[in-house]
Amino acid sequence: MIFRDRLEAGRILADRLGYLKGEDVVVLGLPRGGVPVAAEVAEVLAAPLDVCLVRKLGVPHQPELAMGAIGEDGVRVVDPGLVRRVGVTDAALAAVEERERRTLAERARSYRGSRPPVDIAGRTVVLVDDGVATGATARAACRVARDRRAARIVLAVPVAPSDVVERMGKDADEVVCPHPVVDFLAVGQFYTDFSQTSDGEVVACLEQAAADAPHPPVSDTGDVEMAIGGVRLGGRLRVPDGAAGIVVFAHGSGSSRHSPRNRFVADALTEAGVGTLLFDLLSDEEEQDRANVFDIELLARRLAGATDWLRARDEGRGRPVGYFGASTGAAAALWAAAEPDSRIAAVVSRGGRPDLAGARLPSVTAPTLLIVGGDDHLVLDLNRQAQQHLRCANELAIVPGATHLFAEPGTLEAATALAEDWFLARLRPRPER
Repeated sequence: MIFRDRLEAGRILADRLGYLKGEDVVVLGLPRGGVPVAAEVAEVLAAPLDVCLVRKLGVPHQPELAMGAIGEDGVRVVDPGLVRRVGVTDAALAAVEERERRTLAERARSYRGSRPPVDIAGRTVVLVDDGVATGATARAACRVARDRRAARIVLAVPVAPSDVVERMGKDADEVVCPHPVVDFLAVGQFYTDFSQTSDGEVVACLEQAAADAPHPPVSDTGDVEMAIGGVRLGGRLRVPDGAAGIVVFAHGSGSSRHSPRNRFVADALTEAGVGTLLFDLLSDEEEQDRANVFDIELLARRLAGATDWLRARDEGRGRPVGYFGASTGAAAALWAAAEPDSRIAAVVSRGGRPDLAGARLPSVTAPTLLIVGGDDHLVLDLNRQAQQHLRCANELAIVPGATHLFAEPGTLEAATALAEDWFLARLRPRPER
């Protein structure tokens, strides 16, 4: 079988995958050549389209030969037998991996822009490439999808060596390949037109898919007001239909519910199907006293009061609640989450001061993600010290090149993607296996 081009291969592959239509499916294309194939599949299945970013680790003196692959979320797959046979040292392997990880981060910013990755937790993921040769990048892609809690992984490629198809069954739940080949030399031999896919074509496919995708209806309650501890505080509540849960934001010192950075994160979460509540922890009068801004216990009481207010409303009743805190707001979020009856499902701190929660840290039970800029050295050290006192499930994620306010190009988007993944994985029930 010879495919005219990637579009024809995508249509043939989509026909084989028609049985998935109507299921909760996400299609992920492997850049670059796999994305136009995946776009055809996504259109037929009426499914959202995104990329699964993986990079081949090529042998230094023979870069087309894959000795392994890397993917998002730190995924790494290496063929130790091949590495030994071709004589690649640990230092040379590390150098290749470092270079490819930089490229991976650049591609993520280039392809997605400000859009967060499509949530795949609990869903069927169809991983699509234009073909498989060694299977290294396909295995890395399966690992990425598995780590992001996909309920089921279908690896779909138009052509691959028959033995690789058999082996990939260990990494994917299902492999769909219309043209398995015994005498396989290269993917390109099965295409009349196998010209290189450009970055621009990848971006165009993703932007078109995003424009065509239906967006969940959002119950935008708009400005709300709550009475907490005898003080009336303003906020904004937005809850998409079928929201997985609601994230309550605790802003940092000198900020408010109008914080552009928190609103950026909140908009991304809402787009992904998570409700958000942005509110002022202090009244205008209270903010005049700078001591209040750093009174973590006071801020935590306000946050707990807002959570009670939310849970008493129809929008919040029965939905899990998460906290997102920035700067001193992160300390307030952890302080409030440490209360025995808080029932908080997850906490994310961005550029936060968890150290200010002090002795409360060991009592936090909610899974906690600490996001810090790589160039925010003082706060990074404080987060590392605070992390040692956490007893809950926790991770420290460092955004390279970011300073305290994440003002550098692409850094706020990177932090937002980390927060979204954390909340989606923990506000939604995990699929049974």
